[in-house]
Amino acid sequence: MKHDILEDIIAHKQIELQHQKKAVPLQTLLGLASEAMDRNTVSMRESLENSTCGIIAEFKRKSPSKGWLHPKAKVSDIIPAYQANGAAACSILTDELFFGGSLGDLKKARRQTSLPLLRKDFVLESYQLFQAKAMGADAVLLIAAVLNPEDCEILASTAHTLGMEVLLEIHRAEELECLNPYVDMLGINNRNLGSFDTQVNHSLDLLPAVQAYLEKEKECTPLLITESGIHNPNDVIRLRQEGFRGFLIGETFMKTANPGETLRSFIQTCTNHAD
Repeated sequence: MKHDILEDIIAHKQIELQHQKKAVPLQTLLGLASEAMDRNTVSMRESLENSTCGIIAEFKRKSPSKGWLHPKAKVSDIIPAYQANGAAACSILTDELFFGGSLGDLKKARRQTSLPLLRKDFVLESYQLFQAKAMGADAVLLIAAVLNPEDCEILASTAHTLGMEVLLEIHRAEELECLNPYVDMLGINNRNLGSFDTQVNHSLDLLPAVQAYLEKEKECTPLLITESGIHNPNDVIRLRQEGFRGFLIGETFMKTANPGETLRSFIQTCTNHAD
């Protein structure tokens, strides 16, 4: 049996959260978040709907499965390049131990771009939503594999109260039970978070179950997003034809010397082939 990486991540995240709450108590964090409330957030959903490519370009320095991708990557170099080269939104990994990120990266990214920013992390409690708001996030990721439906709805509702959109990530059909009316975007992760194995066709395999569920739960109308394992522009074209409107891509860009230029070439190929 393969080692379950997700279990390690969550165990460490729980300890990390306790340290963070001691260092920055909730009351202090509430003050920081309240200062950020005046900022006009940018709708990630609308940006993806209006984009011809729908690329959510991710900033991450490493992954648990591949190790370091771009250890010296700087937000100030890459995020402006992502915007200049056609990204519809940016995803910022804020987990430090497993992905080499930080909340500071999110804060810096907010200063560097007008694109919608997604805080990508393993959100377990509302404290992390206030962190995201204080650091300038427009949207937050909720992962169904680590939440139950009740907690997911509470977190999604809280995110909306804070003016942020919600991307709910699933990997199995059973996790659709975590979907609720506060979810703006539904992402199918092509990566198994336990083994970190990736199959890009997983989004297409799971799509019929998603469509059937949405037909039944008509109050839920999320935009469909596919995440991870997308290395070929042809995958984007094919998935877009099936109804996906957002494509979260990180490793394909971040493993190169110039992620922004790689994004530009990727989008150009998508455009040429689509024509």
